[in-house]
Amino acid sequence: MASKKKSRMQWYRVDLHIHTPASHDYLDTNISYIDILRKAEHEGLDIIAITDHNTVHGYIAMMDEIEQLHFLERLGRANADELRLLAEYRRLLDKILVLPGFEFTATFGFHILGIFSPELSPHYLEHLLYTLNVPPEAVEEGNSVVGASSDVLTAYRIINEAGGICIAAHANTTHGVAMRGMDFGGQTRIAYTQDRNLHALEVTDLQRHGRNTTQRFFDGTKPEYPRRMRCIQGSDAHSLHAIKEGKGKATRFGVGERITEVLLPERSFDALLEMFQSSDFSRSRPYNPSRKPYDYIQVAREEGPSIVQSFHESMERRGGRLYAVIADVCAFANTNGGTIYIGLSADKHKKPKGIANPQQAIEELGEAISTMISPPLDVTIDTLETQGKTIIRIQVPYGEDRPYAIDNSKIYVRDEADTSIALRDEIVNLVKQGLIFQEATTNVASNGVDHAEAQALDKVTQEMEAVRNPRDDAPNTGVEIVGTEQRNNIRYYIMRDLRNGNIVKNVTRSSARRLWHYAIKQWESNPVKPEQVQWHGSIGLWRRYKRGGETRYDLVQRHDDGHLRIYYGVTEGGMSGRWSIFLEAEEE
Repeated sequence: MASKKKSRMQWYRVDLHIHTPASHDYLDTNISYIDILRKAEHEGLDIIAITDHNTVHGYIAMMDEIEQLHFLERLGRANADELRLLAEYRRLLDKILVLPGFEFTATFGFHILGIFSPELSPHYLEHLLYTLNVPPEAVEEGNSVVGASSDVLTAYRIINEAGGICIAAHANTTHGVAMRGMDFGGQTRIAYTQDRNLHALEVTDLQRHGRNTTQRFFDGTKPEYPRRMRCIQGSDAHSLHAIKEGKGKATRFGVGERITEVLLPERSFDALLEMFQSSDFSRSRPYNPSRKPYDYIQVAREEGPSIVQSFHESMERRGGRLYAVIADVCAFANTNGGTIYIGLSADKHKKPKGIANPQQAIEELGEAISTMISPPLDVTIDTLETQGKTIIRIQVPYGEDRPYAIDNSKIYVRDEADTSIALRDEIVNLVKQGLIFQEATTNVASNGVDHAEAQALDKVTQEMEAVRNPRDDAPNTGVEIVGTEQRNNIRYYIMRDLRNGNIVKNVTRSSARRLWHYAIKQWESNPVKPEQVQWHGSIGLWRRYKRGGETRYDLVQRHDDGHLRIYYGVTEGGMSGRWSIFLEAEEE
């Protein structure tokens, strides 16, 4: 089943991380709340959130001031200055939606934004802070230091269940859940950024490009981080205007000086929450008035084809182009989900062709997906614009009822940037994953648990992670040859896919996929010579090469008994932990 999105949307500018004098560490001691709104108007903001440290007293103080002015006006006792101030509040609040919230300090000092509907009582939000074990004195002072508060995952759950937008504050820097050098185990680190109650990551490098940006890291291509995360930016303003904090330190932004744009049908909290809950990542983008408008599709082309996105110049039936698109839909559903762009090539330097009759093409795609793929799969098909051309986009979800097949017989999977027919052992694993999901969904539904689907998906993810990563410190991408067998003068290989842990048997050099074929060829004709390996302790670099403009690595791991394990075709995204030393060597 295919759904077509039709709605009148427009871009709104938001800053969802603004402090007030109610925060203990606020830097402007003499400003008023009307000054904050005036600065927001000056920066062109449509929506702001007041997010003081572990308190809602700033938002309460502003609303109390407005209510007091209304009270004096009703009594006819307001003086001229008070009437002018009330009129200014009315004018600004008619232009700017102000949302209540807080910046909660979780266990170990991690900061989390909770943003809520203005229909909620601020005192209810204060109750949430007490539920999160914030001490009363911290609530009174707006202090970011709270002691033994609730843990990160509990905070995510409580904020989400209260109907709030849950965002990891400045996730890639100090007090952020994704900051580098965090001394936690891998599963904890993964949970802090992949939990289903978390809506987005606030990052400080959203306008940068390259492989080392936070948004690129959480784009869904990492096997241990399969959930793509929405990344936004906010000012984290502790003053009206930017302040330089000393030599060698970064500038602290003022109100509205680091903005995100969001695509909404209306300016409301409900519309904003729906956007954060959606999987349409084109509906948020960094705003910078000094640069060209952010082109979401061109950014995707710069990232290139991957396990979660593909590009097709056309979808004509002639030449099998439509079938190739449907095969990608099937493959994404059987893997991590993904996005397909039609009407342009993956070459970022090549001008897009576009789609001449997008509505007709959307209807044709919807019919083809509905009739060719089984079981039924709910995808979203819509259009986007890039460089003056209309492009069709298909958003494919993570398939719950896997395996999915074309014409009930052809099962495809996504292997990095390639779509391939699934082999027997891969089909067996897909069936197991489907059964795990069905069992998990049945269990949580029968227990009456809310968000059953999300909880079931988490269970499947955990099960798949346990299979994929047997804790042997291998890279997270590439392939390993784990065994061979000679039968009738033909050598058969047992391959281990490092991305998902699948063990595939009976692979020959002639039947192998591209990466597997490369690994077999290297194993046969270019065996590893330990004395020529670039060793770093027990791990080493054997070969570095280019494929499709991307650098890949052949890596070696030496065990205490001298046994060597060789990992072929590892991508940059798979070289986490100690393997990243070879990435750093290349950059130097």
